[in-house]
Parts: sequence; structure tokens; C-alpha cells
Amino acid sequence: MSATPDVVSHWIGGARTRGGSPRTAPVYDPATGAVQREVALADVTDVDAAVAAAAEAFPAWSELSVSRRQRVLFRARDLLEQRIDELAAIITSEHGKVLSDAAGEITRGLEVIELASGFPQLLKGEYSDNFSTGVDVHSIRQPLGVVGVISPFNFPAMVPLWFVPIAIASGNAVVLKPSEKDPSAALWIAELFAEAGLPSGVLNVVNGDKVAVDRLLEHPQVEAISFVGSTPIARYVYETATAHGKRVQALGGAKNHMLVLADADLDGAADAAINAGFGSAGERCMAVSVAVVAEPIADAFIAAVAERMSGLRVGDGRRGCDMGPLITREHRDRVSGYLDIALADGARIVVDGRGVEPDGAADGFWLGPTLIDGLPTTSAAYRDEIFGPVLAVIRVPGYAEGIELINANPYGNGAAVFTRDGGAARRFEREVTAGMVGVNVPIPVPVAYYSFGGWKASAFGDTKAYGPQGFHFFTREKAITRRWPEQAAGIDLGFPVAG
Repeated sequence: MSATPDVVSHWIGGARTRGGSPRTAPVYDPATGAVQREVALADVTDVDAAVAAAAEAFPAWSELSVSRRQRVLFRARDLLEQRIDELAAIITSEHGKVLSDAAGEITRGLEVIELASGFPQLLKGEYSDNFSTGVDVHSIRQPLGVVGVISPFNFPAMVPLWFVPIAIASGNAVVLKPSEKDPSAALWIAELFAEAGLPSGVLNVVNGDKVAVDRLLEHPQVEAISFVGSTPIARYVYETATAHGKRVQALGGAKNHMLVLADADLDGAADAAINAGFGSAGERCMAVSVAVVAEPIADAFIAAVAERMSGLRVGDGRRGCDMGPLITREHRDRVSGYLDIALADGARIVVDGRGVEPDGAADGFWLGPTLIDGLPTTSAAYRDEIFGPVLAVIRVPGYAEGIELINANPYGNGAAVFTRDGGAARRFEREVTAGMVGVNVPIPVPVAYYSFGGWKASAFGDTKAYGPQGFHFFTREKAITRRWPEQAAGIDLGFPVAG
């Protein structure tokens, strides 16, 4: 593959192109604070060119045999597995997450390519023989055409791989708009699929900001939009795209809770809180940001978490650290500002990440793991999605109060319970108003053959990502009623019924 250029370009019609817009944006190395390259920001003409390339490629790709489409996916999967380290280095350089975490997100993306490789089984129609005398009915699933994917900064490889393999396996052509904060992974993936044999124009990458997003939402040839990001933008994407007649799956923000009951394995729960709260610097839509802890073990839980936090090494993700920097200086400052809000609202900061001494350059976008106790639910530090390495502990008397607090939150992405009580766990599974639930599992991201998505303000649209629902989203069903003439049917203006 070609080296990353000084300006991250677009990928349209099977080739890199700078596009016609002169606008660019800086792409930082979060561990140093330095601008390492610029990214081209598309104008409407650039987006139109990508859609046109996709529309031109769609007919031939959608008519390609199942076996030939499968071969492309098999080859892409093999190439990606061989080059995980290469892509992980790109992700770490632009996002900041540690190399092992970057490799982990790629591995989860590989799972979706593997699922997509089995698409013939997931796109099979149904058949009813002789439902009426001499009449058969069957259904087929067909691709939509050109589809748009708008992905976030926090998973620059995994989230595109949630959608792109399933969209192209289903026979669609794709225009991918990655985050302008860390765009190089998407370009790398597009080149890898081209090397795997994907025809030019089936996958296009357009870098940009709101100009590019809005054009995709409004473009008359784009049939569907898949989006992952914050709830306000997810709502905007959903409302705008559906107003323009598009099918939409828009996954929004989260405020994920873990309920720790008095009988929980305390060490296991504390480990889980560390892993789920501070992995990837808390920049995960499935990160645990609130631990709802039964009062009898709250002090012990806080002490166990704080002790583990003291051993975490924060620094450059290429140096074997546990946690890297945040994505930008502005985002770091926004997250840090919530600590002042929490203090003003009466909370106690047990561990303050603002004083971290990182293993990295002084100008990196650092904020260490932070633990807050006694955060009131009226505080903006509780209500808002902070999206950083901040874990709040809220004390409750027991299960009933804990589930009530969790269900009262407007978000419903993920939730977990930590307990040894099978009855309490089963009750939590059934009663919690979240789309993904963990029992002694803090980040319950489903495997690829299920589907990913939350409830309430965490998702807009009625279809989840990947899994069987992903294939249904990227296809539409056609039902065919068929009779082979043996004799004249005669004239009958009555409503047709089985007979």
C-alpha cells in the first residue's frame, strides 16, 4: 500500500483524489499534540463524484455471482488479518488509543467480515409451494443501490467494518465518510478491499465535515444512511435523512451503568470497572461511566477501584502504556470541565486525572483516569455523555433502587449487573431498558452474528448494526406470486384468495 500522504485524500472510483475543494483540517498525533498531516474536506461536488462512482459500479456489482462476491470478502479478510499491526499503528497515531486496543477493534471488525462472507445463508428468501391451486409464492432480497456510511472518531476501523462488508456483500455500493479527526484508517481499508478484488467504485471514501454529511443525507441517489456518533447528531441525521426518503440506522450516545450488588465478586467488579471505564480513555460508546453500587459494599468497591487506578500507566500508546491520550485538546478540555461541574454539584473526586504524569510528550492531550463519588443525578456530569476516562459512583440501598435509577436515564445503550444471584441477574436482564445487557460482563458488545444497538436516546431507526438485522437493513424484500398457465384462468373480479 502507498504511504500516507501529507494530505489525506479521498478514494473515489478506485483511486486517490484530492478533490476540488481547497479546504483542509488538521490531523493531530494526540500523544504529542502536533499536527502530523492535513485531511481534505470535501465539497458538494466531491460527494457527488463519489456517489456517481458508486452508482456506476452498482449494477455490475449487484449482478455479480454470489461465489465471486464471496471470494472478494474472503480475500479481504485474509489480507486484513495479515496486516493488523499496520492498521493498528495508523489508528494509534491519529486516535491515540494504545496499540493493543487498536488491534482489538480491528479483530472485532474481522468478525463482521467473516459473518459477511456467509451472506448467502443470511439473504435466502422463502418459498411456499402451491399455496393456491397451481400458484407458488417466493421472496427474494435485493440490494438498495448506493448507501452512505458516516463513522465516528472513536473506532476508525471497527465501525466502518460494521457496515461496509455487509453492505457490499448484499450487493450495494458504498460511500463512506469517516471522521475527519482520524481519517487514514478508512482510506487504508478502501485500498485493502481494492487489493482483494473489489471493483472500482463499489467502495468510496469521502473525507469531510458537515458539508459532506449533509450532502449524503440529501443526495437523491443515496438510498440509506448508517451512522454512529453522539445522540444530538444521530437525531439530526435520522430526521434529515428520513425527510429525504432514506432508510436510516443512527446509533447515538450512551450513559452506560453497571449495577454492583452486595453479593458481587468485589475484585471482579473492580477489575471490570477499570477495564470498561478507562479502556481507550473512555472514548467508547459502550464504556461504563456510572457504577451504581449497593451501599453495603460501596466503600470497599471505591477503595478497590482506586487502588487499581494507581497502577495504571498513562502515556503514548506506542510505548506499552495502559491508556493513551484523548483525541483532541478541545475534547480533553471539555471532559476535564465536567470535573469542576461535579465538584460544584457536591460530588467528591476520589482520584483526579488532571494531575496525571504521562509517559509521553508534554503537549499531548492527557487526562488520567478519574473516579468520582457521590455524584447527584441532577448534575450535568451525570446527565451528559462525557466520553472520557471519568467513572462516577452512585450509591443505592439495593437492586430496586439501582434498576429504577438506570431505567430513569434517557440513554439505553448498554447496562451490566454484577452479582452471584441468578434470580437477580435474570430479573435485571428482563427489566433493564437497554439494548445490550451484560451479566458480570461490563462491555456487552454482541458478537457479529447477533446485532449491535441500543434503546431510547441511544438509537434512532428500528434496525441495529451488523448481524442478521444488518443484512435486512441493506436489502429489501420482493415477494413474487407465480402461476404457469395450463388453461385459461377466466374472468373473476373478486379479491384473490387461496383455493
